[in-house]
Amino acid sequence: MSRTILHVDMDAFYAAVEIRQNPELRGKPVVIGGDPKGGRSRGVAMTANYEARKYGIRSAMPTSQAYRRCPHAVWVRPRMSLYAEISSRVFEIFRSYTDQVEGISLDEAFLDVTASERLFGTGPKIAAEIRSRIRDEERLTASVGVAASKYVAKVASDLEKPDALVVVPPGTERAFLAPLDVSRLWGAGPKAQARLHRLGLHKIGDIARLEPEVLQASLGDAMGRHFHALANGVDPRRVRRGPVRKSLSKERTFSEDVEDRTRVERTLLGLCEGVARALRRKRLAGRTVHVKLRWDGFETHTRQKTLRAPAMTTEEIWPVARDLFRATDDPTRRVRLIGVGVSGFDPAAAPQLALLDEEGLPAEPDGTGRKVAEAMDALADRFGGDAVTRAALLDWGRGSGFEGERKP
Repeated sequence: MSRTILHVDMDAFYAAVEIRQNPELRGKPVVIGGDPKGGRSRGVAMTANYEARKYGIRSAMPTSQAYRRCPHAVWVRPRMSLYAEISSRVFEIFRSYTDQVEGISLDEAFLDVTASERLFGTGPKIAAEIRSRIRDEERLTASVGVAASKYVAKVASDLEKPDALVVVPPGTERAFLAPLDVSRLWGAGPKAQARLHRLGLHKIGDIARLEPEVLQASLGDAMGRHFHALANGVDPRRVRRGPVRKSLSKERTFSEDVEDRTRVERTLLGLCEGVARALRRKRLAGRTVHVKLRWDGFETHTRQKTLRAPAMTTEEIWPVARDLFRATDDPTRRVRLIGVGVSGFDPAAAPQLALLDEEGLPAEPDGTGRKVAEAMDALADRFGGDAVTRAALLDWGRGSGFEGERKP
């Protein structure tokens, strides 16, 4: 049975919220991030409205570069709690039409409305109602793609942004995709695009017309099959139910209150390792690191720091968590509990989902540290969690003295 999938993408969500809150910003180029004139020149632009994008400003662009492109842009510091609050209301609108909602980020989701059409009407009708309610109830706009698969719905929602509704009827996927550039293929990064161009493949239709064996011979089995299937509009992935994850954390309670700070920090390192591994497994990255500290007597303190770039490895999380702990700690007190978490998952922070890299493997952001982390994950998955570990964590979990402790 053909499915009806919606991909809903809020238009420049963070910037649009700030403009709604402050109408004086309307019509001006607005960038969400640390103001480069306020000592944050080493940060990144989280997102920008469409007026700013005309100057070439994009999500995750270094602040200094964005400033050079548009010196007169208005910079607004992000307010994640506000964005999360509005996002929860938008997702309630989604769930009023179907319980099959897969949140990708605070401002983006897939909806399977196949079983809802008898009650609410066709997919395009549901999409139009969702857009109308978002506009009326939140004074924001969203672009929606309607198709029989997640991939085609995602391409459709992005095609005519902002404030657009694009419908791809079943059976027309190949014709819809054919004239589009190969850069719109999921997993076709700059290196993959260059390889396709060397084969004379510039449009998605060029790939769809090839025999899959030709692509596999040139690009490898996994990448060749992947691109050929997408070029023909084939994407069997289902919409997976579940709420948008707001944070991911781990904490441990010592069986006896601990005075030794070396032992506490070693435990914190192990927790960072566990959080990082869970983030990679879930294809998440976040901009805010939290540390929770509870002393004897149950006095509890939390502290957090927002990073310039999204984090998903121990090397990115641990130094921040350690510094937060040291800034919060009272060395005269014994520690009962220590915890660490990462939050602030958003379009700028999260790695792309379900993409393939040049080797046909799930894509991750560039960086040697992340490649090493992936290798460690693969070894742990194959041979068990104890197969490879950090030297600092050798024997971690054996007689270290807190409840439920185990090796990551």
